[in-house]
Amino acid sequence: STRVVYDNAPINPQQQPQQQPQQQMQQQQYYHSGQQQPVNNAPAAAPSYRPIQTHPTQSVASNVSKNSEVIPGGGIISTAADEEFEDGRIRNAEAATKIRDAWIYTQISARAKEFTQYRNVRIFLGTWNVNAKGKDEPLDSWLCADWGMHGENAPDIVAVGLQEMVDLNAVNVAVDNKSSQKSQHWVERIRTTLNARKNSNNDPNRAYILEESKYMVGLMLCVFVKAPHKGRVKTVHSGSVGVGVMGMMGNKGGVSVRLQFYDSTICIVNSHLAAHRENVAGRNADFHNIHSKMEYDIGSEAVKQSIQNGSLSQWASGSQTIGLADHDIAFWMGDLNYRIDESLTTEEVLNLSQKGMLDKLRDNDQLNNERSEGTVFQDWEEGQINFLPTYKYQPGTDLYEQRPEKKLRAPAWCDRVLWLTQDPSSLKQISYTRSELNVSDHKPVMSTFIATIKDVIEIEREKVYQSVMKCLDEYENQSLPMVGLDRTELDFGEVRYGRTKTMPIRITNTGKVVAQFRLVPKLDESNVCKPWLRVLPTYGMIIPGDKETTLNFTININNEIASALNSGREVLEDIIILRLENGRDYYLTVKAKYGRSCFGMAADELVLYNDPIRTVPLDPIKRVEKYGPDQTSVLCIPKELWRIVDAIYGKGLHERDLFSISGYAEEINAIRESLDTGEQFGSFRIHSMADVLVSFLTSLSATIVPPNLLPTMEIDVQNLQSYARVLLNGLPPIHYNIFVYMISFFRECLLHQQSNQLTTVKLARICVTCLVTGGKMDDSKQANQRRNAMHLLMIHFLESSSI
Repeated sequence: STRVVYDNAPINPQQQPQQQPQQQMQQQQYYHSGQQQPVNNAPAAAPSYRPIQTHPTQSVASNVSKNSEVIPGGGIISTAADEEFEDGRIRNAEAATKIRDAWIYTQISARAKEFTQYRNVRIFLGTWNVNAKGKDEPLDSWLCADWGMHGENAPDIVAVGLQEMVDLNAVNVAVDNKSSQKSQHWVERIRTTLNARKNSNNDPNRAYILEESKYMVGLMLCVFVKAPHKGRVKTVHSGSVGVGVMGMMGNKGGVSVRLQFYDSTICIVNSHLAAHRENVAGRNADFHNIHSKMEYDIGSEAVKQSIQNGSLSQWASGSQTIGLADHDIAFWMGDLNYRIDESLTTEEVLNLSQKGMLDKLRDNDQLNNERSEGTVFQDWEEGQINFLPTYKYQPGTDLYEQRPEKKLRAPAWCDRVLWLTQDPSSLKQISYTRSELNVSDHKPVMSTFIATIKDVIEIEREKVYQSVMKCLDEYENQSLPMVGLDRTELDFGEVRYGRTKTMPIRITNTGKVVAQFRLVPKLDESNVCKPWLRVLPTYGMIIPGDKETTLNFTININNEIASALNSGREVLEDIIILRLENGRDYYLTVKAKYGRSCFGMAADELVLYNDPIRTVPLDPIKRVEKYGPDQTSVLCIPKELWRIVDAIYGKGLHERDLFSISGYAEEINAIRESLDTGEQFGSFRIHSMADVLVSFLTSLSATIVPPNLLPTMEIDVQNLQSYARVLLNGLPPIHYNIFVYMISFFRECLLHQQSNQLTTVKLARICVTCLVTGGKMDDSKQANQRRNAMHLLMIHFLESSSI
């Protein structure tokens, strides 16, 4: 039933060679050059989906969507009430049906190759850091280099990513000043190149249509498909993640486009990561930040489609969000900024590059080394690089930059293309090279792939369904379910702010029938657990003799939870109800002890204690016994804030890119621990301490500038001075002290702006985040106006000679 063809001979996909010669790959193509050519009498267009039937008049898909309700804290419930029997058994037929459907589709998904036909398509990816240049130079040598004499190898999908489309100055980063205009300009240039007469021969089947484009400051990504495929592209979404200034601005980061092409999902990322040869850790952190934050809300219709294709992750959790790794094929390209390791001098790298001696350069390539160590791009693939380093060139020439007046930089392969697939045999790279366009200090890079795309065959899928149901029926016609738990109590011990801790409970089917379980809320509650606890999975089904299922219980203390614990509104104790369908309930107890932290507390409370906050009892009675009933402030500002600022003042005012580069997680955790216990700081990098300063201020349970003091009118030159006085006069005493202290510190930072690269505008934005909004973003028009007004006030405070 599988439609994979090599030399007109069908074979099983599991017997398919891992790598096919290029000639065979071309023979395998289902169509090319925009002309659909049927293979094995398969239809040119894939058959439409029909839901698999569970009842003569009702489909599984309708079972999933009808009366579906999701518990906010996770898990599934039904609109029908649970039935309780005299022998203590509890059953909910609707919930049991949903769990049963989930298992059925999991089995069907595992056998997808039995009802799927495959077609080969050609995908082109091009990446170029244009260094804010490029006007009228032809792009054919980059975008159309391997199309063939008559366009016979023209790709079906074209994705082009640009970096530094505009100058990455402070104005362009903070305001969408030129990016939109530049993005449209480049999209039109690319479209014109792809659809030029010499490339398309005015054939509408060879024309390219823009599916989506996305830009963020200097980054731009556009995706084109050939016109014949237009009707088979759906659920197109785009996204962006900024990781630049303060870890969120768009001077560095990634933009992406995801789509469903026929019945395969494809995601493409274009990124610009942290610069400087020595900043490998920064680039690694940027990758992980983009990878974890790039998500897509694909909507209910796409969720329904994923259910029909055998994926129930969105339906089970009630989420419509997917990430990069959830796609069949994902590409990651851009100026990744990885350099040649510093063990080779700049002169050595220049000499090897000019002589074309690539082996030693590849062995010392930072990205290759980081991938081999498993620290970045885990499971992603990259073809071997057989072209000269693409950076740094003297613009307008093919010479590496060596002019005396310019800083000498070691050539590097900054510009890369990588990929990630669910099935490694579904993608083959057939070219990976660079173009010789020379207007920028980077050379463009391009890569072409042959991708095996899925098309579902409805009749064969129905046969698989009948086979799965026959297997399931053998077990459902027996007796009652029974399970064994390796424990029913979890004691996490002491947990820390900002660190997750996970413990498992293992469930084994000890009976002779299928065991369906789910987590249910307690009486009069809507969530299955408290907000500081997460349990996965929230439901499941175990067949007799199948391996055990593990429930993972994870505790995470964030700002809101820490504030509730400090005020006594919350305790780390919970009971989870595990319900066995057509069986009994199990009660699982979870408890932990909070290692108190200054993060998430109120500034007014922190100044009450000279002692390390870890030693201050959470219990109010014990606190009164230790410090007396009438506590008053013993400090002007929190001692923790003074320690952080003092560390930066004494060690880091000259640090380049201060407050612009993310810190290191291990150092940040160690610094937090020292602040909470009163211990001396260990070794740390200044960026980690700066990161702690921002997170400390944004974590305070009450912002330094209360919301009622935010401007309600437009701020201009005439009322700026008077409103600044109103703001200062309205601040509570401790908040006033902290405000003056921080403004004074940031003024001191500006005295060293030649070395630390800080500006008044950048620091004003940090002040608004730390002192006004607490890192919380409200995109309403009124909130934006107030933030802009506060930004002007902060600039005034930073630039004025006195407060």
